Amino acid sequence: MAVEFRVLGDLDVRIDGRAVRIGHARQQCVLAALLVEPNRVVATGQLISRVWGDEVPDGAAATLRGYLSRLRHALAGTDDVRIVRRHPGYLLAVDPDRVDLHRFRALTEQARRTGDDATAIGCLERALGLWRGDAFDGLATPWLAAYRQTLDRQRLAAALDRNEIALRRGAHARLLPDVLDLSGRHPWDERLAAQAMLALYRCGRQADALEHFHRMRHRLAAEIGTDPSPPLAQLYQQILTADAAVAPPQFPEEEEPAATATGPSPGGVRDAGTVPRQLPASPGVFAGRTAQLARLDEQLGDAGRPDGAGSPVVISSIGGGGGVGKTWLALRWAHANADRFPDGQLYVNLRGFDPASDPVKWPVAVRGFLEALGVEPARVPADPEAQASLYRTLVAGRRLLVVLDDARDAATVVPLLPGTPTSAVLVTSRRQLADLVTTHGARPLPLDVLPDDEARELIVRQVGAARVAGQPDAVAAILRFCGGLPLALGIVAARAALNPELALSSVAAELTSAVSPLDALAADEVTTNLRVVLSRSLAALTPAAAEVFALLGLAPGPDIGRAAAASLTARTPAELRPPLRELVDAHLVQQHVAGRYRMHDLVRSFAVERASGDPAGSRSALRRLVDHHLHTAHAAALLLSPQRDPLTLAPAAPGVTAERLDDLAAALAWFTGEHQVLLAIIEYAAGNGLDVATGQLSWTLATYFDRQGHWHDWAAVARRAVEATGRSGDRPAQAQAHRLLAGACSNLGRHAEAQRNLLAALDLFAALGDDEGRAHTHFDLSMLHDRQRQPREALPHARRSLALYERVGSPLKQAVALNAIGWYHSQLGEHHDAITFCRRALALSEQAGSAYGQANTWDSIGFAHHHLGEYEQAVDCYRQALALFAEIGDRHAEGIVLDHLGDTWAAAGRADAAREAWRRSLALYEELGHADAEAVRRKLHR
Repeated sequence: MAVEFRVLGDLDVRIDGRAVRIGHARQQCVLAALLVEPNRVVATGQLISRVWGDEVPDGAAATLRGYLSRLRHALAGTDDVRIVRRHPGYLLAVDPDRVDLHRFRALTEQARRTGDDATAIGCLERALGLWRGDAFDGLATPWLAAYRQTLDRQRLAAALDRNEIALRRGAHARLLPDVLDLSGRHPWDERLAAQAMLALYRCGRQADALEHFHRMRHRLAAEIGTDPSPPLAQLYQQILTADAAVAPPQFPEEEEPAATATGPSPGGVRDAGTVPRQLPASPGVFAGRTAQLARLDEQLGDAGRPDGAGSPVVISSIGGGGGVGKTWLALRWAHANADRFPDGQLYVNLRGFDPASDPVKWPVAVRGFLEALGVEPARVPADPEAQASLYRTLVAGRRLLVVLDDARDAATVVPLLPGTPTSAVLVTSRRQLADLVTTHGARPLPLDVLPDDEARELIVRQVGAARVAGQPDAVAAILRFCGGLPLALGIVAARAALNPELALSSVAAELTSAVSPLDALAADEVTTNLRVVLSRSLAALTPAAAEVFALLGLAPGPDIGRAAAASLTARTPAELRPPLRELVDAHLVQQHVAGRYRMHDLVRSFAVERASGDPAGSRSALRRLVDHHLHTAHAAALLLSPQRDPLTLAPAAPGVTAERLDDLAAALAWFTGEHQVLLAIIEYAAGNGLDVATGQLSWTLATYFDRQGHWHDWAAVARRAVEATGRSGDRPAQAQAHRLLAGACSNLGRHAEAQRNLLAALDLFAALGDDEGRAHTHFDLSMLHDRQRQPREALPHARRSLALYERVGSPLKQAVALNAIGWYHSQLGEHHDAITFCRRALALSEQAGSAYGQANTWDSIGFAHHHLGEYEQAVDCYRQALALFAEIGDRHAEGIVLDHLGDTWAAAGRADAAREAWRRSLALYEELGHADAEAVRRKLHR
């Protein structure tokens, strides 16, 4: 029977393809210590040192003999491997080719001996493909930690050798994602930095290659006070001067084997085939711009071709301004030419001149693009520069159209530009963006107001040819007054269309009798002139619609939902429906998706100005909006996590109607739809003295952000909460805010920052004499250590939390702590102890009537039974957990238990049942967009 040992990842032993249970972690360490030196005697003392380090227990030799006996029993199903007692220790007799570590070394040695690049790269790809993760993953001894570092260096050396050959053979495009990923994990390696620079340069990303060098130089100078090596500096000069020596080699890349990643795919892409379709709808009424559309065709004639050499295009409104139709033109051309870009279209409104909100910063836009391209939120790098690099990596070579709307300056645009010429970029801005033209070869397209014939055509399409033809003088007066500004023309024409019995001469008379004529629409100060048109349009509305219009302009965020708008305006949803419909019909408000509304920036500016006459009323309206989101988010948070202790909220302001959410699915959908709005609401609250609401809103978002992997946003709002609670002097709330920030930092891998915040929370709770808060925080510290695979360090904190929960008399929390203690015992290989603690936890959860506590504990007990080889008991436990989680609607937890159940079925030799459990787990994770989906997907494909 064939045996296979895999240690380049977690320790995995298979006989004829069937997984063999090796026992607990300490026993696995004994096997690992023998596997690294097959067919060689390892002295007993050396084995003990490798397994226990400096903490050798009494009777270690006898314990070691017991471990070896159980290992012999586990491997008894094959004649290919034997553990032999031979003075002065033990020997593992096995063909080294049966151990992936030794196959890796043999393949890398073969690659170095051969003189043929094709053979060498094939060997290296196969060698790197053996790695499934960190060597001996999950096993922790001082000797293994040191040995793991040695293997990591050998793995990196093999990858660097592979990269050198791939670059010689012209495979820079295929290599680029992998070399950038490696560079992020090994930022000090100058050989790797050189490879990354060369691959970037050969992929048409000279600026990125130079920036990579600058970051390395800065890092070396800041940390160790040295300069880059002469070879790296020379490569920088060659790239800077486009030296022919670093040009891509003339090599048929198609002969290259497909690259094998040495780690997870860049950014944790959910679906490599994701095709974004982000363009907003094409303008419904569009007229003219024939010359400009033809100019775009000419400028972008080569864009979108696989071999194209197109360059970014800037559409700027020189002599124009807001409302001149830049976005309309960009979207019209984009939709007409979408088929030239089969890999999709990306769109972002950068809000560079939004009068009611700050411009969108380029890192925010990059994260939006990464999400559209299918990147799991949990896999987004923490560093904005790394995010931009990942974005360029994902779009390299793809035929995409990128529309960057309303850019404030070139600095915002540059990080959003793809690095390869197969994509096209449309940029709209109220500025000329001369820097973008100078440094990136952008081709400017000045956009002025519409000429009379095209402006007339716009009116004809809106109100009808017969009506226009019958009143030529009135139409001429309207054209003169609007000055060809498309937005003004659209609003006036809409008013006329909504009142078919109203003579156009009356419309013209209202316009021409205004105080300020629109004679300066081509100047920069467009808002002042447009106010007249908007005032006339507003005068045609009912009083209710005019009041709603002014208040909608105040709402933070990119848009507003109908229920939130009802609270903002102190109306019921039924009362709000007619004025909203009136505003949409008048083109003052756009319903861009069902039930959600937004305004053009100039229209919003006018609305804000209208509301400014009643500052007290504006403050009251915004307070109602904050209360609406706070009370709805609180209810949604408790649906997502029923075991959380609810907040004590102050009553909502009069006129607020919180949304009714009936179940977990409704809560999750609400959080998803309001995500960006909630971020803006928190920013408003934090900046306007609503410190209590800031802290409470941050609390409500924690579970949603955690489960969806939006940990960057979680950290941002938690920091706002820490600041706000510090200002208010509410020490209990501040302690809670520190705990929430620690949770976000922990998920982002910022373990030191997480620990600092938990210790700060612990100090606050101690000063307050809050034993329950201390218990929560000790529990969080145990989880932080667990996340770092430090169960031994986690256990004392879990025990401390249990003691405190017992002191305050919280049976349910005692159950949670007991379950954690049991879990950590399992991680230490002490599965019988784990079951003892978890059974106590289960009893308390049953007494408290906590389905959630029972479900979690059944999962832990199942895990312990699994690792004791008691698979039937494990399956029964997991089924209990699944039934309870399904009952309470925690689909994320169902996914976790199904994953564990699949592991148990696989260990029991039930491959079909395992795959079915993993498939169900994967479906849930994918539906939730959770980062753990990738790990389950790998199990299904191995």
